[in-house]
Amino acid sequence: MRKEGYDSGNDAPANIRIKKRIIPLFLYNILLSLYVLAIRLYALFNAKAGKWIAGRRNWQQHLNDTLQKEEKRIWIHCSSLGEFEQAKPVIEALKQQFPLYKTVVTFFSPSGYEACKKSGIVDYIFYLPLDTKRNAQQFVAAIDPALAMFVKYEFWYYYLRQLQKDKIPTLLVSGAFREGQVFFMWYGGLFRDMLLCFSAFFLQDERSKELLRKIGIDKNVLVSGDTRYDRVGAIAKNITPIPAIEHFKAGHKILIAGSTWPGDEEVLKECLPTLPANWKLIIAPHEIDAAHIKKIQQLFANEPVLFSALNAENTGYDKRILIINNIGMLSRLFACGDIAFIGGGFQKGGIHNILEPAVFGLPVIFGPVYEKFVEAVKLVSLHYVFPVNNAAECKAVLNKLISDEAYRGEIRNALKTFMQQHTGATQAIMDEIGREQWLG
Repeated sequence: MRKEGYDSGNDAPANIRIKKRIIPLFLYNILLSLYVLAIRLYALFNAKAGKWIAGRRNWQQHLNDTLQKEEKRIWIHCSSLGEFEQAKPVIEALKQQFPLYKTVVTFFSPSGYEACKKSGIVDYIFYLPLDTKRNAQQFVAAIDPALAMFVKYEFWYYYLRQLQKDKIPTLLVSGAFREGQVFFMWYGGLFRDMLLCFSAFFLQDERSKELLRKIGIDKNVLVSGDTRYDRVGAIAKNITPIPAIEHFKAGHKILIAGSTWPGDEEVLKECLPTLPANWKLIIAPHEIDAAHIKKIQQLFANEPVLFSALNAENTGYDKRILIINNIGMLSRLFACGDIAFIGGGFQKGGIHNILEPAVFGLPVIFGPVYEKFVEAVKLVSLHYVFPVNNAAECKAVLNKLISDEAYRGEIRNALKTFMQQHTGATQAIMDEIGREQWLG
């Protein structure tokens, strides 16, 4: 669905850029090949890596067998589950405003792919094939999108170049940039070229806009906000209680630890004595495989009860620690919590979604790796959420929040106001799509 005469607005002579980038592009291809080799080796003993490989086998045939003829399509690419959560409000708005268009969502990671399959809100779901020139040509030709969207991260050279070549409007949704990224380094020319392929940028904050301006990208750049605010706001309005959790709480206060990793769980173990008798702990780990669940149970001296073990005969409800050994409940858990601990901050990848508990007004504690998340930086500066470097700092924050109920109430009210003030990114994006007439 090429748009005749379309100009990206951030274009530059393609032949000149390619000649200048021969060596970086060669290195880019080598690194991708090495990455795939590593994944293939890892897949021999890791199920998630195995899904990554299996999902991309015979992808051309899969597309041909799945896609219907004579359709108008919009392509949305997400790296993983977090980006899919950001994409959901936009996908829902696109389907409502442009019902004749089918949505095609692609993923790099199996976790996002599996969650999308269960969502039921998209028309087609695929793994994105490896970024090569041939794959990009064949994939874009097969999808034939009228519009393409990349959510927050994920910049793939050949796909972006192919979209630009085919004059397909390409948007970056909920984009966030920060100093130190490769785009802004002296050796980042190849990645700056990728940015030139975008037709418009919908950014989370002014800092990102200023960084793009410094490298000469100042057309079609809009600070629209983060669509996750819209997503968590919609969830909060339609939340339904979980009877078993309400029964487990039974008049107690609850510390909800969501999306935890082993490093987070070690900190929680050390902090457990900080919780008074009228407080309970619920842990919803990021990975719920049997081995990880068993390690958590052993860490807490086999005191926790599993959610799957709760039953109508009141078994386990008197326990102080509950482990959630299923997926899809976390947002609903926060609705009955009093303080949240969000995992990921003690490892390289950084924290998971702190907006899910924040929308319910829960003060949030997390590890020190959070600087690349715009919302976390902002909320830390307002002292509504609390980064900690170790268990000792975590204990101090918990003591303050638990002992001073009025203080906790002030944070709750301030967070709810903040969250309401930051909704509207989805509508801003849809308004611009309509204004530019990217879709008929």
